[in-house]
Amino acid sequence: MTVHANKVDAASRLPEVYPMIDSPDTTRLADTATADIPGGDAPGKRERAKAANRAAILAAGRRVFARLGFEVTTVRDIIRETDLAAGTFYNYFKSKEDVFEAIAGDSARRFGDRLKSVRSEAADFETYIRTAFRAYFQFLASENTDAIKAGAPHMALIGVRVDTPEVKAIFSEIRSDLDRVLGNDRVAHMDTEYLAAAAVGIAREMGDHMLARRPVDPEAAADYAANLLLSGIRGMGFDHN
Repeated sequence: MTVHANKVDAASRLPEVYPMIDSPDTTRLADTATADIPGGDAPGKRERAKAANRAAILAAGRRVFARLGFEVTTVRDIIRETDLAAGTFYNYFKSKEDVFEAIAGDSARRFGDRLKSVRSEAADFETYIRTAFRAYFQFLASENTDAIKAGAPHMALIGVRVDTPEVKAIFSEIRSDLDRVLGNDRVAHMDTEYLAAAAVGIAREMGDHMLARRPVDPEAAADYAANLLLSGIRGMGFDHN
């Protein structure tokens, strides 16, 4: 439901969503993005080069955070993972925290796209809960595939800080979805703000543990999380069927 990762502080999580940014050739894009383009397209070349440099830094940050962990990682570590000069890095980011937040925002936005699919597929409450948990855990597993294969000691950050606009937007979407699928008299008094927070909290914490297990099993995690939440709602006397 939310996206997250290794804990950096009370407001930070690093489960990152993966290598949609992190392709093998990303760090070389800055060199190739401006090649063989007519001189008259200079502004376009510059924009493409800037986008490629930024993507290379984010890809490097994702790999280094996964390998070393957030606390140990330095800006120098990230720069060494690219073919870029130190000065180029500072044209885009001021610190490793800025890199982390950029990765977190990207991850949250991409999971938001998956949440739209969940919304279109689930017309009733139980289906929504099961589909949303499944989408999140599958997303988390797929984003960490490379880190897991590499035996990284830390999760490849998908970074979801709970105080970013992107994550706040996802929370609002989930709460709105719950209001919609619970829109009947049987659940008229259910507190959907608490319910959304509970669902997000379950997903976040279980996601950390799911990624630490072998094999990583998003289906089992989704079933457990959904059954836990649904059983709790039944125990409160709400009929969601």
